Amino acid sequence: MSQTVGKTRLAYSRTWHHVSLSSPSTPPLGRLASRIAILLMGKHKPIWDPSTDCGDYVVATGCTDLYVTGRKMEQKKYYRHSTRPGSLKEINMEGMMRKWGGGEVLRKAVRGMLPKNRLRDKRLGRLKVFEGAAHPHKENLMKIDGKTRIADIPEVKSELLKVKSL
Repeated sequence: MSQTVGKTRLAYSRTWHHVSLSSPSTPPLGRLASRIAILLMGKHKPIWDPSTDCGDYVVATGCTDLYVTGRKMEQKKYYRHSTRPGSLKEINMEGMMRKWGGGEVLRKAVRGMLPKNRLRDKRLGRLKVFEGAAHPHKENLMKIDGKTRIADIPEVKSELLKVKSL
């Protein structure tokens, strides 16, 4: 009898999720980042294991409309250092949005929510952020705002066409 029940290639297949930040029901940055991190890690799947990379792809569009509560745009600071003496740089969230866009702010928030291990960069590589609504991954998307487009799967399409022709 097999010891790996349910851990098939189909179980490890990656789904593409779409998150639109321009919709009015978008949660604040922290809650959104934690939900995206769960999708990237694969914790929503029944086969989740901390040592395997079974997460999905996430496409985030409309990052210019990033929503934060309070005065975080003016007060939240981002730091970087080149390890040279006196090279500590700081920039607030508003300056970060102007200079690099909302996608970089979202990426940094999600990076902080992911576990600090060797899988973090691979998982973060599956996060695709775009400032506007246009993106090149439209044909890959299977879940848009949590709803599955089951009729767009090629196998299901062919079966539906067969049924309609009868």
